[in-house]
Amino acid sequence: MNINQIPIIAIDGTASSGKGTIAYKLSQYLGFNYLNSGALYRLVAYEAMTQGVELDDTLGIIEIAKNIKPIFKDRQVIINGDDVWPIIGTQTYGNPASIVSRIPEVRTAIFECQRNMIQVPGLVAEGRDMCTHVFTDAKVKMYFDASAEVRAERRFKDEQDAKSGKTFEQILEEIISRDERDMNKPVGRLYPADDAFIIDSTDMNRDEVLTMCIEWCEKNGIK
Repeated sequence: MNINQIPIIAIDGTASSGKGTIAYKLSQYLGFNYLNSGALYRLVAYEAMTQGVELDDTLGIIEIAKNIKPIFKDRQVIINGDDVWPIIGTQTYGNPASIVSRIPEVRTAIFECQRNMIQVPGLVAEGRDMCTHVFTDAKVKMYFDASAEVRAERRFKDEQDAKSGKTFEQILEEIISRDERDMNKPVGRLYPADDAFIIDSTDMNRDEVLTMCIEWCEKNGIK
């Protein structure tokens, strides 16, 4: 199959809007490959912190980004045979990932890695600029959002489960701050694509959102 014929579903969205969980479930439902683009930036931050490279060492960060070669398997992110997602998926690497993602050369290096994920039978990719930059050719584009308070409640529950000790107010402040950074950074800023289907999940549960996504994909010829 020609690469241009491989169906792509691109999903952008705010922090804790549910895009990661829904994108993965959607990929499982369709039997498509799954790309968590944020994991790539988390991986760059992880490698930097592991190697002792400071996050303000732009040249060092760029070199790391050029050389990472992860293998994605379901929700696993495999480096040197080890799944590092349980480590990089924690909140510890959220802000460092946001910092390295602002470096244009890092985004360029990551771009090629993301595009290489276009493989049969199809791809579901989620992140913050999947629709607007990386996969502008996606057959289906969606944008997820919810009120900051609802997103903070979701994150707060996860943090409680992880026993992080953070308060709801701290998490709400973090989410509002992350929104501000994501929506105003000079490259790869977060905004809904003109042709994206916008889903506000403030008053919806995950099953309702997944059902809406499946129906939208079917309406656009992806089953």
